[in-house]
Amino acid sequence: MDFTEKTLNQKYVFNGRIMNVRVDDVILPNGKLADREVIEHNGGACIVPLTDDGEVLMVKQYRYPHERLFLEIPAGKLEKGEDPLECATRELHEEVGMLSDNIVSLGNIVPTPAYDKEVIYMYLARSLKPTEQSLDEDEFLDVHSYKLDDLVEMVLKGEIEDAKTQTAILKTKMLIEK
Repeated sequence: MDFTEKTLNQKYVFNGRIMNVRVDDVILPNGKLADREVIEHNGGACIVPLTDDGEVLMVKQYRYPHERLFLEIPAGKLEKGEDPLECATRELHEEVGMLSDNIVSLGNIVPTPAYDKEVIYMYLARSLKPTEQSLDEDEFLDVHSYKLDDLVEMVLKGEIEDAKTQTAILKTKMLIEK
């Protein structure tokens, strides 16, 4: 069976700085009509900064939609046409003040495929070299260091809720145990 939904019409209802929202009229595989709400987002990149001592540099950051702090790995949104590795490297420098020439891909995730086009590219950085932190003007965060095993436990206990952080931490653990 062909599960493809065919687009008849697209109407943009919001054009923002970091996302656009549109409503599409579609024909379902059974021939019936439906609408689909779609968020267009350039995507993002995140990076696990793993020290030689097996510690991960994490950031605590206030997230307005949830009105509380989250513990996350460094991450940022992709500028239009930006290479995901360049974005992750930039965030490593800006958020935790580190550089690395030993970065490997951990793959990518699609956090909410039902309505959002966002793709997040994940990386692992090793052989870290300190530099100066360079936060954006509107960015406020604290850097904390955690043992990788402790972070895995925190993910499993539900203490880390951020999806990109959960996925990248668990993938890092699996990768370094091979």
